[in-house]
Amino acid sequence: MKRTVPGLLLSLSIAAIAPIASIASTGCAGAVAGGATGGNGAVPEAGDSGGTTPAVPDPWVSTCHPELSFTGAPIDAPADQWTWVPVPEARCRDGSSTGIGVRIHPGATQLVVYFEGGGACFHGASCLINDVLQRFGATEFGVWAAATGAAGIFDPVRADNPLRGWNFVYVPYCTGDVHAGNRDHVDVPGGPTNQSFVGFRNVAHDLQRLVPTFKDVRHVVVTGISAGGFGAAFNYDRLAQAFCGSRVTLVDDSGPPMGDKYLSPCLQRRWRDLWNLDSTLPADCKDCRGADGGGIVNYVSYLANKYPDADLGLISADQDSIISLFFGYGTNQCAGLDGVSAGMSGATFRQGLEELRDGYFSRPNLGSFIVPSVSHTFTTALTFYGTTVDGMTLPAWVDYLVNQRLATHVGLP
Repeated sequence: MKRTVPGLLLSLSIAAIAPIASIASTGCAGAVAGGATGGNGAVPEAGDSGGTTPAVPDPWVSTCHPELSFTGAPIDAPADQWTWVPVPEARCRDGSSTGIGVRIHPGATQLVVYFEGGGACFHGASCLINDVLQRFGATEFGVWAAATGAAGIFDPVRADNPLRGWNFVYVPYCTGDVHAGNRDHVDVPGGPTNQSFVGFRNVAHDLQRLVPTFKDVRHVVVTGISAGGFGAAFNYDRLAQAFCGSRVTLVDDSGPPMGDKYLSPCLQRRWRDLWNLDSTLPADCKDCRGADGGGIVNYVSYLANKYPDADLGLISADQDSIISLFFGYGTNQCAGLDGVSAGMSGATFRQGLEELRDGYFSRPNLGSFIVPSVSHTFTTALTFYGTTVDGMTLPAWVDYLVNQRLATHVGLP
């Protein structure tokens, strides 16, 4: 149900303000020994025939001692400056190596892990749009840092930035798989060949450096925009385990995992098969894998059940023109999947958000900020500070969720 801004503090129960210790104990108790695929905790490197090659380390642990599982060297970088850190094992979809960006604020015990957005690659037209992001290195990061590295949530000086003074990690997006893939040597229907959809696997390599670097953090915010919003959600579980003992909050900007009525199972099936999503979804999320290809929305319930004290939030326009275009490829049983998107009407998209909010975000510590607009993404530009819904600014909503643990629903009737 919607909590309105007036009387918000009075309407929330004291029980909703759980101590950090409860986050640590509850989250770690729910750890999946062995990870998404079981066994030794590694994500297999799947080939195009479904076979596996020697696995890479993956940070799924069953205790609150993640430092025992992460052997990379801590990152040494200048204070308060964006710095590119090569991660040679991490790769883009064209096979080139990539890395991560960091901005370390000495003494800060809070960390933001930000997943970049940029569309998806699942057929010819979508891959063509995403082509500009199939390679990402130091040069591309320098361009991003100059253009965006001090905007929105990254602004280091604005007093109304609820994340001011935090450490930041930038996870680039060059895999076309919403940071959730685990498949090599893939030929895309009607699109490019020999693609590497390994975004999920890349995060495993990134965490080998990040956990030793930020071993003393007490609060981690996992966030991202668009494809990175989906990526933040898909990777939330493993980051909660990697930083077990810390409070871990999700802020998903414009990556709404809608129900099967709105995100067609046939479209979900394309993503599952092309990117090998079933190997990266948690093994014990049985409802995430519908026989018809649907069920991805049930990952929300999985997280809410596994981390009952964690704070999870979604930001979206109520008629997002970009996500509705992508979801529209599933219209009419994916009749236009390899052609032109039939689109999803703004009214239908809004209905999907209402179902998501009322059916899956109904717990006291889950919140949403729904903007009456066709816009797409809000947190990494000046629009972050200029967006107000029902009398609440977006920075204030993020502050309630992240710093005050007062999740609320804003927008939609």
